[in-house]
Amino acid sequence: MSAARTDVHASSSLPRDAASILKLAARSMFDLFSSMSQGMMLVDRSGRVVWINDSYKRFLPALGFEKAEDFVGRPVEEVVPNTLMRRVLESGKPILVDLLTNKAGTFVVSRIPLRDESGAVIGVLGMVLFDHPETTLQPLIAKFARLQHDLDAARKELAARRRPKYTFASFIGSSPAALEVKRQARRAAQADSNVLLLGETGTGKELLAHAIHAASARAEKPFIGVNLAAVPETLLEAEFFGVAPGAYTGAERKGRDGKFKLADGGTLFLDEVGDMPLALQAKLLRALQEQEIEPLGSNRVLKVDVRVIAATSRELKSLVAAGRFREDLYYRLNVLPIRLPSLRERLSDLEALAEALLEQIAARTGLPQRELDASAIGALAAHDWPGNIRELRNVLEQAAMLTDSLRLGAEDFRGILPARAGHEEHAPAALRPLPQLIAELERSSIRSALEATGGNKVSAAKLLGISRATLYEKLAEMKGLSA
Repeated sequence: MSAARTDVHASSSLPRDAASILKLAARSMFDLFSSMSQGMMLVDRSGRVVWINDSYKRFLPALGFEKAEDFVGRPVEEVVPNTLMRRVLESGKPILVDLLTNKAGTFVVSRIPLRDESGAVIGVLGMVLFDHPETTLQPLIAKFARLQHDLDAARKELAARRRPKYTFASFIGSSPAALEVKRQARRAAQADSNVLLLGETGTGKELLAHAIHAASARAEKPFIGVNLAAVPETLLEAEFFGVAPGAYTGAERKGRDGKFKLADGGTLFLDEVGDMPLALQAKLLRALQEQEIEPLGSNRVLKVDVRVIAATSRELKSLVAAGRFREDLYYRLNVLPIRLPSLRERLSDLEALAEALLEQIAARTGLPQRELDASAIGALAAHDWPGNIRELRNVLEQAAMLTDSLRLGAEDFRGILPARAGHEEHAPAALRPLPQLIAELERSSIRSALEATGGNKVSAAKLLGISRATLYEKLAEMKGLSA
């Protein structure tokens, strides 16, 4: 029996005296291991224990055996819990250093396959290098534990970064327009087709993309976002498809994965897709059609499985007509279009949105949470909100930072919101009668409900949470006002 195939082949080609010396050296090494280790065992090709040395016998009582005769001859996994001797026997690959823990304690062990003259594995030699490693190898084990802790923490942080930040509950609003958006988005989450989110800046497109991913079958896989307007045109291809190792001067030696590869199995969110250069549009179209990418500087094609959610504040149809956006890419992205309403179109959600934003601002800044009085709500409702919810957040944070009062009124927004054209400085729009503002919100909600339901008054009444008779009364009032 020889512990290494190379030794066997070497001995067959050496002179007789040299072969004898090699065999003697092998026996000497075996005797040395046996005397220096804390215990040794041999298993045969069937995985049964065929021999243990005297040092190993001291572990038998803890393993549940009184005599060596009860231990030897049995399958190794029956007598040594958690052993990997069978794995070494089947793979033929040694495990030179490992930690083994069972009823007898924790040990540093080594497992080496034994081969015959033809190279076939005929057994495994197992050695206990150290017992009680918690004391003898304390510095090494402590370092390993720290490294493992850091690795686990890094994995958790990476997983948290790639986990969806928002769900449908994060899309605040009960107006007909908001409810219709959430209905469409939930349907999109159940499909695996590409989604195109349309709407003005600040309407919550990224939030809705996260929510769709979180409710989809891909929720456990990565959500990777890229803002095309924020990445220089020269870097976009590398950002999307990655870079092969040493692809160009200054490239990372190990290469770099692109967003498609990072999003494999999950969702890729393309924000401001209307700003994508034409040259990249063709490559994106191919990636979407074939679900495969080719990193820069590589001739290897990688398969990916990515669901794309694109968003834009621009009118893509106009860009297509102007020749600035590929028509075929537009149709590839526009499978499930969802148009998000502006804040002007759902002013009945303004108060709930403001309350939620003030709560977030307080949590982030450490400031006391502010509330809005009726005059403040009126002042906010009178603004046009070109920046939508993003602008609303900014206005609320400014007001919260500029006052010590826990209750914000119209006067707290006077220096923040621009004055409306055609109004005297001493009579801002915020001071319009509250009943008038409420009536305007009511009319806006009814119009949105009718638009969302295609003019179906029964469905519109359900969305609004009012009876059909009440809706007819409101419509009659609106008709009278416009007559």
